[in-house]
Amino acid sequence: MNKTSCFSPAHILLPAENIPLEQWGCVACDQFTSDRSYWEKAARTAAGSPSTLNLVLPEVYLEESGVTGRIQKIHETMDDYLRTVLTRAVDGFIYVERTEQSGRIRQGLVGKIDLEAYSYAEGAQPEVRPSEHTVESRIPPRMAVRRGASLETPHVMMLADDPDCTLIEPIGAKKDALRKVYEGELMLGGGHIAGWAVEDPALLAQIDTALQGLGRQEVFDARYPQARGAAPLTLAVGDGNHSLASAKAYWEELKQTLPPEQQADHPARWCLAEVCNVHSPAIEIEPIHRVLFNVDCGAVLLALIAWSDSHNAGICFGDARQQSFTLAGPHVANVLSFEHPVAPLTVGTIDAFIEYFMARHIEARVDYVHDEPAVRALCKQGGVAFLLPPFDKSDLFKGVVMGGVLPRKTFSMGHAEEKRYYIECRKIKE
Repeated sequence: MNKTSCFSPAHILLPAENIPLEQWGCVACDQFTSDRSYWEKAARTAAGSPSTLNLVLPEVYLEESGVTGRIQKIHETMDDYLRTVLTRAVDGFIYVERTEQSGRIRQGLVGKIDLEAYSYAEGAQPEVRPSEHTVESRIPPRMAVRRGASLETPHVMMLADDPDCTLIEPIGAKKDALRKVYEGELMLGGGHIAGWAVEDPALLAQIDTALQGLGRQEVFDARYPQARGAAPLTLAVGDGNHSLASAKAYWEELKQTLPPEQQADHPARWCLAEVCNVHSPAIEIEPIHRVLFNVDCGAVLLALIAWSDSHNAGICFGDARQQSFTLAGPHVANVLSFEHPVAPLTVGTIDAFIEYFMARHIEARVDYVHDEPAVRALCKQGGVAFLLPPFDKSDLFKGVVMGGVLPRKTFSMGHAEEKRYYIECRKIKE
């Protein structure tokens, strides 16, 4: 096994078999951030049983007093679970099948990402990259949880650009020969999930070979001829961008205190994550639309035309040009397009205009909404929306390769209940 692989087998900890999965698993902490009732229901569901809910800090509570006390309790619970709850382990990967609301099955592999092969620094070209711009102000609260934590539990989902299905699907084809380590329903509409241990050395070698193949220079050059010769991209972050960034920031901080021999194999150098194939039919990538509030639709349209003229972006009515979108207000909706866009993807060109507009209209507010019916409802209430076109999966990797990162909040992977649930754990303290 290549020890320097960017994604490798891990010592993965699981709760005792008698602990109900529906109480143990909990949705990613950055979901339902405006819906306190969801987290109150989650607490009632988990009550009386060990739960990963007790190992994370839901972001809905970040603005409250008592956060420091919450984090201290999280750390104490981690130490307790390590001793009394996490009694099973997998040495390798876990192959995961998650049944979504649509009935489609999302396949994934849980293992550990080498944080030395990843960077969120602007302009960096490591093997593992964020797909979206990292907002550094979102890192400190998560760092506070990770600093002093004995455990991690992942909601990071990585994506591989694997059109030939070499990495994950061959493991799924052999699942009947693997040891099933969990199966059940996830709380509050999260759907069904099952996981199998992948520990056979031949399968581990097969995964590593596939991963090395995805990161080969000639494969990269053939797929992205416009970027020929640039550093290859093996994995991109699909979900959990700021969680992976926080793990990296903590590792960089900790690394300064360690001698070189400890830096090479300290457990905090890695971060547990699930890798999925972006080409899987179960991976739905939807655009996140932009909605402006406290503005007049006509004024936005006039400003857009003026901005386009000053940037030679070539705005026009209709979808005949390169980048088309719908500008929708309370009473009217128009399809517009740019002939000479200022960014590789439509969302980047729109965001450049919104930044310009917001700087000149301090009363305006912007929100990011990924559900089109919800956007249309906001327009009826006075919002002015930029409805973005369907997101082409190949645009995700192309956007990262050509543009460095995609603009913040470019896409969403599935509905909130379909985000990754915390199940697996890994020790990050020596």
